[in-house]
Amino acid sequence: MLNPQWLRSFAAVAELGGFTRAANQLGLTQAAVSQHMQHLEAQLGPLLVRRGRQIELMPAGVALLDYCNAVEQAHKRLQLQLSDRTVDSGEVSLITPGSVGLALYPLLLDLQQAHPGLVIRHRFAPDTETREAVLDKRYEIGVVTLRPDDPRLAAEPFAEEPLELVVPAGEDVQSWADLERLGFIDHPDGQAMATRLLARRFPASPGVRALPLRGFSNQISLILAPVARGLGFTVIPRHAREAFADAAAIKVIECGAPVVDTLWLLHRAEWPLSARAKWVVERIRERLKFSARAHETK
Repeated sequence: MLNPQWLRSFAAVAELGGFTRAANQLGLTQAAVSQHMQHLEAQLGPLLVRRGRQIELMPAGVALLDYCNAVEQAHKRLQLQLSDRTVDSGEVSLITPGSVGLALYPLLLDLQQAHPGLVIRHRFAPDTETREAVLDKRYEIGVVTLRPDDPRLAAEPFAEEPLELVVPAGEDVQSWADLERLGFIDHPDGQAMATRLLARRFPASPGVRALPLRGFSNQISLILAPVARGLGFTVIPRHAREAFADAAAIKVIECGAPVVDTLWLLHRAEWPLSARAKWVVERIRERLKFSARAHETK
C-alpha cells in the first residue's frame, strides 16, 4: 500500500504545480517533498515531467492523481458515515421498490434541502436485490413488499400500499367486458397485482391472463403513460399512481374492499439503525401517513 504522506505530497505538487509551493502548504521541507516523489516513482515509474518552472503529469501521474482523489472521497464518505453527533447530518442509504420510491424521493429531497448536512443515497430495486444489498452492507435500510425469512435481517412494518385499477380518464368499468375492450398494460408485477385486485371486483372472471395484452413496461414511472394515452388499463400501487405527472389523463376505478400490501423496513439484525437513519425513517413515515389520511378524507 502506498504511503499516505507520499500521496499527499504528490497531490499537492500536482495541484499547485511546484515542489516549493507544495512544501509550504504541507508544512514540509522541499527536500522532504522531493524524497516522497522519488519513493513513488521508484514504485510506479515516472510520474511527471519538469519543464522549467512548469510541471506536466505523465500518464502514470494522471492515474495516480485519480487514485488520490478517490482516496480523498472515500475518506470523506467514511467521516460522514461515522459521524453520528447530530441526526440531521451525515449519510443515510436506502434501497426501495420503485412504487414507494417514487413517493419517497421528493420527501428525501425536501429533507436534504431543509438539512444541508444530510446526504441521502437512494436506489430503486426489486425485493431480491434489496435483500442482497442490505445483507452485503451496501445499503443500511431496505424496503420490500414481502417480509424476508432470514435471521440476518430485522423486519418491521413500514407503510401500507393499496393497489388500484387505473383506466384512461374518459373510460368507465362496469363489467369484465369493459376490461376486455380496454386491454391490459402489463408490468413486472402486473399480472400478480391484477389477479389479486380483480378477483375482488369480478370473482367469476376467467382471470387476467385471458385479457388482451396492449403493452408492457418495466419502468415504474412509465407504466401509466400508455394508460393516459387510452391504450389500456393497468393495476398499480397507489404510490406510483400518485407520482404520475398527468393525473388528469387517468382515472381510478373503485373495486370495493381494498387490497393492501404491507411494506417492510429491513436492516441487518445484528446492527441497530444509526440515529440518522432512525430520524429519516420517522420523518418519511410521518409524511406517508399524512398522505394516506389525506386520501381517506377525499
